[in-house]
Amino acid sequence: MSSNRRSRNITEGVARAPNRSMYYAMGYQESDFGKPMIGIANGHSTITPCNSGLQRLADAAVDALREAGANPQIFGTPTISDGMAMGTEGMKYSLVSREVIADCVETCVGGQWMDGVLVIGGCDKNMPGGMMGMLRANVPSVYVYGGTILPGRYKGQDLNIVSVFEAVGQFSAGKMSEEDFCQIERRAIPGSGSCGGMYTANTMSSAFEALGMSLPFASTMANVEDPIVEHTREAARALAQLVAADIKPRDIVTRRSLENAVAVIMATGGSTNAVLHFLAIAHAAEVEWTIDDFERVRRRTPVLCDLKPSGRFLAIDLHRAGGIPQVMKMLLDAGLLHGDCLTVTGKTVAENLAAVPSRPRADQEVIRPIDNPMYEHGHLAILKGNLSPEGCVAKITGLKSPVMTGPARVFDDEQSALAAIMGGKIVPGDVMVLRYLGPKGGPGMPEMLAPTGALIGQGLGESVGLITDGRFSGGTWGMVVGHVAPEAWEGGLIALIHENDSITIDAHRLLLQLNVEEAEIARRRAGWKQPALRYTRGVLGKFARNACSASKGAVLDS
Repeated sequence: MSSNRRSRNITEGVARAPNRSMYYAMGYQESDFGKPMIGIANGHSTITPCNSGLQRLADAAVDALREAGANPQIFGTPTISDGMAMGTEGMKYSLVSREVIADCVETCVGGQWMDGVLVIGGCDKNMPGGMMGMLRANVPSVYVYGGTILPGRYKGQDLNIVSVFEAVGQFSAGKMSEEDFCQIERRAIPGSGSCGGMYTANTMSSAFEALGMSLPFASTMANVEDPIVEHTREAARALAQLVAADIKPRDIVTRRSLENAVAVIMATGGSTNAVLHFLAIAHAAEVEWTIDDFERVRRRTPVLCDLKPSGRFLAIDLHRAGGIPQVMKMLLDAGLLHGDCLTVTGKTVAENLAAVPSRPRADQEVIRPIDNPMYEHGHLAILKGNLSPEGCVAKITGLKSPVMTGPARVFDDEQSALAAIMGGKIVPGDVMVLRYLGPKGGPGMPEMLAPTGALIGQGLGESVGLITDGRFSGGTWGMVVGHVAPEAWEGGLIALIHENDSITIDAHRLLLQLNVEEAEIARRRAGWKQPALRYTRGVLGKFARNACSASKGAVLDS
């Protein structure tokens, strides 16, 4: 009784009778008021296949919590489908939805004085948004990932969402028939679950497992397969134990556990979005963490997994090869993880991994032994230079050489850039500049999967550079640099680039440089005027006015 804040609240003063009456209306009995009230933040929706399979998980959590002697209380969280919004004005709402989801979790947990919360999510922003809300509320919490999708299939090849975007480029370049293009479009997404490669949703779920906020093996299960239902029940039972022990998210999410999460992101070849989101998660946890910490962890962490977008395999293949626990055990044995970090199991990382073998199975090719990695160092390099003094993110896996200098091709929106690619106006050696797409200028840092997918489809992925103050999909790979900060709308140097200026991208030297004389830059700066915000009202207007730099996570409460 003493640990239950809700029961304390409703037995104090004149509030007791009205509060109890509201619960009696929902079928509560007298005995229920001594039980912990546990929120279930349910991201189920029919908007996207990422979330369309979540209701049965929420139902399983309700049953398990009741069996554990708790009162489950379900509330909803919204989602925006990045895959469906890609290339449209709707994509500007994607990052905004991260903040809305975090607000929903914090508001419901705080407003209803919940004793704990289980967050169930699928699509990309469900992940960081839910985690940020859990950390703000700071009541005992567990994250349940809704699961990955199974691959589509056509002509003997596995398909996923990125297959469609790349097919657009192939079809426009005359490298694919209309029949094949249409079949790929129809077959790429065979059912419910989140996009199948090591894209943003699977990157964040894997990182949450490493962070200690999800159960072992939780992050790579398939949504449509039955084991995920029992896993959800297990997560609910674990949450009940956390409530009893009063173990909160900020007891688990520390600087050391953040290092564990980022090490796993690097080892699995995860999404560039993880940099933005973990800056925001650290901010919500009030843990000191900067963009330079990603580079520090990258330099000591090898890439161990051969996963899409630049590799061969999908998240479900990783699961069947041993999952994130196998990757973590190898990193732990190499001294690259902190084994003493607490997790939602109530055990430490090392205790959770005690029974996991030190080397991956010989009958699989998804996870490499640590003495034979895909790459010796992580793939998300933090570049700086006159174009991005606050830092930006380059994804360098899959490239023969992450170095190029070329003439700028400048675009102030995504649509004109995509039209130039599709029209054959971009040639090898060009460096595309997509700007005014940052947190304030976009607003909302829209993702650039359509242009990058088209470049890959046309065979230009390694020969054309692309830099932006916007974001990339987790499905992006190639010579790409995102999150350039300061952004163009704030007067960052990216706003002053002219057509055919020389730009250098050099991941070896961690450099993003505009090769123009300082005197000329000063002349251009004197003539630059800040454009008006594209939105001044509603959630996009709020985001544009309040978002901080991408180098600090683009959060609204900094």
